[in-house]
Amino acid sequence: MPLRSNPLLYEINTWVWLEDLRQRYNRPLTLATLPEEVFDGLAALHIDAVWLMGIWERSPHGRQIARHLNFLLEEYRRALPSVTQAQIIGSPYAVYRYAADAHYGGRDALAVFRRKLAARNIRLILDFVPNHVAVDHHWTVDAPEVLIQATAEQAAAQPDLYFAAPQPEARGRYFAHGRDPYFPPWSDTAQVDAFSPRARQATLQTLCDIAEQCDGVRCDMAMLMVNRIFSSTWNRPELPAQEFWIEVIGGVRAQYPEFLFMAEVYWDMEAELLAQGFDYAYDKRLYDRLLHEAPSAVRDHLTAALSYQRRMVRFTENHDEARTMASFGRARGQMAALLCATLPGMTLFYEGQFEGRRVKLPVQLGARPHEPVEAEISAFYRALLAEVNAPLYHDGVFNLLGTLPLSGGSHNEPLLAYTWTLDAQRRLIIINLSRDSAAQGRVMLGDAALGSASAWRFTDVFNTAETFLVPTDSLLSGGVYASLPPNGFKVYQLEAADR
Repeated sequence: MPLRSNPLLYEINTWVWLEDLRQRYNRPLTLATLPEEVFDGLAALHIDAVWLMGIWERSPHGRQIARHLNFLLEEYRRALPSVTQAQIIGSPYAVYRYAADAHYGGRDALAVFRRKLAARNIRLILDFVPNHVAVDHHWTVDAPEVLIQATAEQAAAQPDLYFAAPQPEARGRYFAHGRDPYFPPWSDTAQVDAFSPRARQATLQTLCDIAEQCDGVRCDMAMLMVNRIFSSTWNRPELPAQEFWIEVIGGVRAQYPEFLFMAEVYWDMEAELLAQGFDYAYDKRLYDRLLHEAPSAVRDHLTAALSYQRRMVRFTENHDEARTMASFGRARGQMAALLCATLPGMTLFYEGQFEGRRVKLPVQLGARPHEPVEAEISAFYRALLAEVNAPLYHDGVFNLLGTLPLSGGSHNEPLLAYTWTLDAQRRLIIINLSRDSAAQGRVMLGDAALGSASAWRFTDVFNTAETFLVPTDSLLSGGVYASLPPNGFKVYQLEAADR
């Protein structure tokens, strides 16, 4: 069964989440033996899918690398000052084998977890890392042509880029580390050769096996496998006849037509990845604009075609970004989260976000510091999740509105307003995108259907004590008055009412 439109996705750092649950219940737990109340708690969030981040077996060699790199050790200590060697478990993005880790109970336990989610109408998303595998992955032994190979001379000349395979069975073989062209190579990985027919076939086989175990994948750094990007990164001018993703996604969909593909993508390549077969793509541009740019940049971003916006993944945090409370702060974080959750497209939330966690945990760690629950933040997200579960956010019509200054002039430029409508249900959302200044203006609804009633009652969804009536003729001619503090927002439910 496909996801509903504009779905809610909940990312879980699986290792630390399970460790926390083991401590809470004071007993060993796997994905198969979690108490039913854990699943009921997930269902209470009104989410459509869970993304279990870091489910696959981690590299033993990669774990040793993670325990000895000084810059990583400094990062660990900032996040968890008391960190021990045992708590450094290695990166989940240096995949040793696409098999559910025994730490979680293995493949059978994952299947139980999936069934219990499905019983609550929640889908399961897992990771796929197309660009690289761990340095000790079995492909270095049994399928070296899947990887970018090197010579001993290259490895000696560029030891940061090339390495000798660590397994005895692969002695004498050299490979390239996985890389993003703008950053140093990832020293715990081996680069997949995106132009190799054998690599594409191996990728397809791996994804088909994953498709037996979940409902979709979040593809790490998906843009690195686009032909022109791979060609530029690795100086491979002869391009294959077909794009990597068109070939691979097409092959998977031939067997699993409803399997979902979500792209982690940067460099303004979202539309390109969507055109190559992805269902959804990260909207990192919106994240950056909310964090750093002017309100006009955010507003302009949201004028894109709705057919495009519905396929964006909106977020204010994930495992790669700083926590919302640390990067945005309390007031702006709530505003940005509400904006993301009430726009067309998928909304991504990260476990710990609802409790107000501030510490960004390196993915190589299997433990995290204690942080008290922020009661105000928790209450806000409970209300937000209940609100965006309403059918009109998933089956209704979205309409971006204009704003006007008050007579005599006012600071209306930071105001953003839009409506959702489904039959008789209506919501009006008004947001002040400014970080530091109040905004006032008139929001013009321009909805001829409002003439069906003589007046309309506006009720603040987050403060139901705030309610007022506006005559329809006044509403259609002069709009709705809005006055909001910096980062302020209002979500109004509109109901027909007599004067």
